[in-house]
This record gives sequence, C-alpha cells and structure tokens, in this order.
Amino acid sequence: MTANLLDLDLDGLSVFCERLGEKRYRATQLFRWIHQKGASSFDQMSDLAKSLRQKLITSARIEGLQVISQHISADGTIKWLFDVGDGNAVESVFIPEEDRGTLCVSSQAGCAVGCRFCSTGHQGFSRNLGTGEIVAQLWFAEFFLRQHLGRSDRVITNVVMMGMGEPLQNYNALIPALRVMLDDHGYGLSRRRLTVSTSGVAPMMDRLAQDCPVALAVSLHAPNDPLRDNLVPLNRKYPIAELLDACSRYLKHAPRDFITFEYCMLDGVNDQPEHARQLVGLVRQHAEGGVWCKFNLIPFNPFPESGLRRSPNARVQGFAKILLDAGIVTTVRKTRGEDIDAACGQLAGDVRDRTRVEERMARQRKLLQPMMPLQGSTEEI
Repeated sequence: MTANLLDLDLDGLSVFCERLGEKRYRATQLFRWIHQKGASSFDQMSDLAKSLRQKLITSARIEGLQVISQHISADGTIKWLFDVGDGNAVESVFIPEEDRGTLCVSSQAGCAVGCRFCSTGHQGFSRNLGTGEIVAQLWFAEFFLRQHLGRSDRVITNVVMMGMGEPLQNYNALIPALRVMLDDHGYGLSRRRLTVSTSGVAPMMDRLAQDCPVALAVSLHAPNDPLRDNLVPLNRKYPIAELLDACSRYLKHAPRDFITFEYCMLDGVNDQPEHARQLVGLVRQHAEGGVWCKFNLIPFNPFPESGLRRSPNARVQGFAKILLDAGIVTTVRKTRGEDIDAACGQLAGDVRDRTRVEERMARQRKLLQPMMPLQGSTEEI
C-alpha cells in the first residue's frame, strides 16, 4: 500500500524522503507542491528530478476525499459533504466574510459526546478521521475556492475545528493536522487563526497546551453542573470547576490572552437572567489577571430530534447585556448558512453509528446468555 502524503506533516514527510534515499530538503519541496500549489500528481512537480518522481509514483500518492455534494447558501456560505468510506460522510463549511475566510473542519465521523443541542451527536459515532482526512478538507476547499473565485492568493485565512466530532478525542490525528496547517511551507496559518473547539476534555487540553497551543474555544453552554450534566454529558466526567482550572492552565501557553466560551441559547433551558448572573460569578472566581475569557452566544439551530427551541432574540440580547455590564466581552454569533443546514450545530453528515451497533450486539448477547447450557450440563435447550 502506498503512503498518502496528506497524512504527513513536514517532519513525517522528511522521514519518508530519507527512507527513499533523498535529502530532507526534498520534503520541503514536496510539501510546498501539495499544500501551497494544490498538486495532486507527481508529474506536476516540475522542479523535482525525474528519478525522484518515479520513486514517488511507486511508493506514494496524494489522495483527497471524494465530494458527495456541494451546497452554496444565499449568504455565500458553502457546505461540502465528503465520503470517508464504509457508509460514513462528514461535512465542512466555508464562511466568507469581508476581512477573512473561515473553514469549519470535521475531526470525526459522528461524535460520542452526545450534546443535546447538536445534530451530529444525535447521529452517534462511527470512527475517528485520520490526519489525511482532516487535512484533505482544507486541501480541497482552499484550491477549489481559488479556482471558484478566480484568485491566486490564499482564500482561507482561519480554520476552526468546530465541525463534526470532538477534536481532543482524536488527538493523535489532530496534532499532525494542526502542524500542517500552521507550517509556513504549508498553509501558513498563525496560531491565533487556528482554533480547536472542545466540549471540555480537560486532560487533553493540558496536552494540547504543551504540544501545539492554538486558540481554544470551550463549549460551556451552562453555568452550573446539574444543567451542564444534562446538556453536555461529558461534564459528569470533567465538571465545570475542573474544566475552568484547565482553561486557566491553558492560558499560560495560548496565543491569545483569553479563552472563548461557546454558549448555545436554548429557550427556557439556559437563557434566564439568573443563568447569566451565575456565569458572571464563575468568571470572577477565575479572574486573577483581569479579563481572561469572552463569551460567544450562539442562537440555537433547531432540529426535530432535540426537542429544544431557539431563545427569542430579545432574551439573547438581555442575556448578553448582563455579561457586558459585568465587563465580560460578549458577542452574539451571526447565523450563517442556515438555509443549507450549515449553521452551528446542524452538521450531521451521514454516520454508521458504531456505538449503537455495539450496544445492540451487547443486548443481544445478554438475551442469549440464559439460553446457553451450563458448562458440563447435558440438558438440551
């Protein structure tokens, strides 16, 4: 089986080239062809020796993801559905703005966290994506957009790991993918413009701070443990106090001087003035060095299985005012791509839920167990 070079960061590609008997600088040339010029064929790499290209043809490939569908919103947002095999598909979303172009990237086929307000979680979990499958979303989107928009310069200026899945539960594939995105020979993103969103896997936040500290967004969604237990089941393992301590530790390494807290506004659930005041209390408990966080209030994007409704705009604005009056930087996210189901919480793709299959098989084994004869028994069933 040939190696897919999208799976390798620059260090990994250097090792690969050395195994071919080539100098490490050849890896930089290859890396630039793939990630700066969008090459998908070794024949395109005109400044590589013919002998090297022949080696690459027999030992490597540049294999992206097959696009199943593409939808363009009235506001310019573009959503792609990518085939990742075995009946699974993941979604990526490009959000154009005047001063930036943001790509929302998926890290898993499905999600095992199961937040109540997230369409992905309701589909269950199939598997982690590989490094190449994560990078391939950016690789395809960047060079499609250059052609689509008639541009030769970089289109995607920001990447957010906020698509399908919990990135920190796919850590081993995530870190090399982030390094490809950050590398000056690759996409050249700054650490401030690359954001990992997490539902609160506290130990992995500590590892990320050491291995590849980028901007961090934390899906908070509730000001107290009983409510967050209900909305974000992971809270039962890593409660709010433990999560906020991990945020404080992360700030010592982060490229920004604040953590972004994502807060999905749910009608009658977490959107009352008392909830806002509780958030103020939480922030002040950890405000040793002044402002250390900002809140991004997200209008909920309903889907039938959730049984939840979007908070009225007036209530969202009132909630924001309480936070702002307390000196906490607060924004209300503008919903983009809602007409093509590309807004926050709507990404669902197509997932063969392995967790539910395994649960069903376990139940079947349990039902069959009493029917099996005891060891040494001659009794027939």
